[in-house]
Amino acid sequence: MRLNINDLNIDFMAQRRIAAWFSGISLGLCLLAILIRGFDFGLDFTGGTLLELGYQEPIELASVRATLESGGFTGATIQYFGSRTDVLVRLPPKGPEGWDAKLSERAFAALSHAVEGKVELRRVEFVGPQVGAELREQGGLAVLFSLIGILIYVALRFEWRFAVGAVAALVHDVLFTVGIFSLFQIPFDLTVLAAVLAVIGYSLNDTIVIFDRIRENFRRMRKATVVAIVNASINQTLSRTLITAGTTLLVLVALYTLGGEAISGFALALIIGILIGTYSSVYIASAIAIALGLSRQDLLLVKKEGAELNPLP
Repeated sequence: MRLNINDLNIDFMAQRRIAAWFSGISLGLCLLAILIRGFDFGLDFTGGTLLELGYQEPIELASVRATLESGGFTGATIQYFGSRTDVLVRLPPKGPEGWDAKLSERAFAALSHAVEGKVELRRVEFVGPQVGAELREQGGLAVLFSLIGILIYVALRFEWRFAVGAVAALVHDVLFTVGIFSLFQIPFDLTVLAAVLAVIGYSLNDTIVIFDRIRENFRRMRKATVVAIVNASINQTLSRTLITAGTTLLVLVALYTLGGEAISGFALALIIGILIGTYSSVYIASAIAIALGLSRQDLLLVKKEGAELNPLP
C-alpha cells in the first residue's frame, strides 16, 4: 500500500527554526511541570494497597473518602475506574514493612457498612514501599541505558552527527511524553513506563528510515545542497511514515477508548509518543544533524590512497 504523495516537494527544513522554538517552549513547560508538580505515581512505584470496588448504585468519591478517614485510613487516593459505580482505592503503606494482611479487609468492611446494598471487592493488590522505590530507580536506568546504547549504535552505523540528532530526538520524545503525564497529573505506572520504552524504539525506527534515505541521496544527488537532500529524503519517506503512524494510531485510539482504565495510560502514552516521535524525526533529528555541519564528505566513501596510480587492467 502506497500513498500517492511521492511527487511532493515540501520544504520541511525551512520551518526548522520555528520548530526549534516550539520544541524549546514545550520542553520547558514539561520540565517545569515535572519539577514542580511531579508525577502521580501508581501503586507500582509508591507501594501500598489497592482495592477495586464495585457498587450497586453510583457513589460520590467524597463519601468514600469520609468513610475511610472516619475508620482511620488517612492519605487514601480514590478515583473512579470507568463508571461512577466502579471505584479504585489506594491506601499508603502502613508501618516499616508497609504490609498489613488485615488492612484491605478492614477497609472493605468499613466501606461495605457505610452504604446500603452489596459492595463487590473485585481486586486487591499490594506492593511494598521498597519494591516501589526499586522499580522507580530501575525504570529510570532502563531509559538511560537504552539512550546510551542507541547513541553508540547510530554512531557506528551512520555518523556521529546523526547519532547526536537521533538521541536528541529520543530525549525530546521521552520528556514531552512524561511531561504531559506530569502536567495533567495522569497516573504513571509500569504500563506507562513500558509505553515510554516502546516510544523510544518506534521513534528511532522512524528516524533510521529517514537517515538511510539521506545517506542514499547524498550519493545520488551530487549537485544538491545538504538541506535539499534532507528535504527530498523526508518527502520520499513521507508515505511510509504516514501509513505506519496512521495504522498504529487507529489501534491505539481503539485501545484507549474501548480497552478500559487498566490500559488507558499505556495507550495514551503511545498515542502521544507516536505523534511527537513522527514530528521529532523530521524537525529534531534531521535538523540537528544539519546544524552540526553535516556534509557530503561525512557520508561518501573515501578512496584509498594510490587507487588512481594503480588502475585495474
